[in-house]
Amino acid sequence: MRGKFIVVEGLEGAGKSSVIGLIVKSLVAAGKRVEQTREPGGTPMAEAIRECVKHDWQETVSEETELLLMYAARVQLLTNKILPSLESGAWVVGDRHDLSSQAYQGGGRGVSQDTMSAISDIALKGFKPDLTLYLDVEPAVGLERARGRGELDRIEQAGLAFFERTRARYLELADNDDSIKVINAMQPMEDVHSDVVTVINQYLKVTAASSVSMG
Repeated sequence: MRGKFIVVEGLEGAGKSSVIGLIVKSLVAAGKRVEQTREPGGTPMAEAIRECVKHDWQETVSEETELLLMYAARVQLLTNKILPSLESGAWVVGDRHDLSSQAYQGGGRGVSQDTMSAISDIALKGFKPDLTLYLDVEPAVGLERARGRGELDRIEQAGLAFFERTRARYLELADNDDSIKVINAMQPMEDVHSDVVTVINQYLKVTAASSVSMG
């Protein structure tokens, strides 16, 4: 049976890493074989593109260049890891996917929706995650948390207004897609984790019921 693709999204400092670890643990406890991915990255070529995207170049990096690099890395990951893993029956837990580009490049950078849709259609051919958890945090709080981890990369240095636009786009997209679940990441971490476990357990019940009905 084909596996499921679960993605965790959020601004810098939202707490994605700990939530991903919790999801993996929950899925393994439920008897699922689990693979993890991250974007941009996840394959040798995609990791090289990641370094290119994150690097603080001594020249202007155009919105279109950043966008195309993101999708180039995404296609490599999808082709070489995500799709083969799903077809083998594994559940894949991703640290970011297409929603990040829709929010960061579409919302934050202001790339037109027509351009975003065209490139996404070419690269992904309609593929999308089965479930997305968006960890919602106020940009000022998230950036302060990120600074506490160390030096910010090129995208993290984009400024508060950029991240406010990005968050607004995330919330807009989540409001129009039932497969995207919003988790309040401003709560204490134990409450965030409790909400995540609730969402994952409910999803496991739904998929199990669906498998029984199909059988």
